[in-house]
Amino acid sequence: QVQLVESGGGSVQAGGSLRLSCAASGRTISNYAMAWFRQFPGKEREFVAGISRSGGATEYADSVKGRFTIARDNAKNQVYLEMNILKPEDTAAYFCSAASTSWPYLTTYVPRRYDIWGQGTQVTVSS
Repeated sequence: QVQLVESGGGSVQAGGSLRLSCAASGRTISNYAMAWFRQFPGKEREFVAGISRSGGATEYADSVKGRFTIARDNAKNQVYLEMNILKPEDTAAYFCSAASTSWPYLTTYVPRRYDIWGQGTQVTVSS
C-alpha cells in the first residue's frame, strides 16, 4: 500500500507562488494515476489537477488552467503541484491522491475514484 504525505503549503500573498510536493512511500507510484484535490471549509473536495502514470497526460480544473502545473517523478516517488498567480479563492486544504485505475478509464474529477489519500496541506492566499 502506498502512503502519501503532502508538504509545501503555507501562506502567500495574492500573485505569489507555491510548490506542493507529495512524497509516496510503501510502493512505487508508477502504478497509479495521481491527482491533487482541494477542499474549502464545509465543502466537498474538488479536483484540481491529475496526471497519468507515465506523466504523458494531464488534466486541470478550469479554475486553475494556465496557473497550476502538475508533474511527477516516478524515480523519486513524488508528485508536485506548481501553483502560480495565486488568488485568495485558492485558499484551501490541498490533498494528494492516487488511483489504481488506468488513466483512460479514470473519471479524474470524482474523489471516490481514488484509492489513497494524503493528510493534506493548507494553502492560504491573502489579498
